[in-house]
Amino acid sequence: MAECIVIRVNGHAISVRDGITVAVALLQADELHFRTSVTGEPRAPLCGMGICFECRVTINGHTHARSCQILVREGMQVVT
Repeated sequence: MAECIVIRVNGHAISVRDGITVAVALLQADELHFRTSVTGEPRAPLCGMGICFECRVTINGHTHARSCQILVREGMQVVT
């Protein structure tokens, strides 16, 4: 069984399984609004394989990171 690690999402600490993607961690934490479209609509992952770019978040200060392609790491800071 995978060990749990702590990441911060929008300033809140959450415990997640090591080895999962950031997108999965956010969804497991009931975070369903990953970003806002240019027309103001809430957006979330669609394809889960990095093609649609709907899962973009800011990770450790790096904007537009595709959360479905990045594995969680201890202490990671995620902003939706």
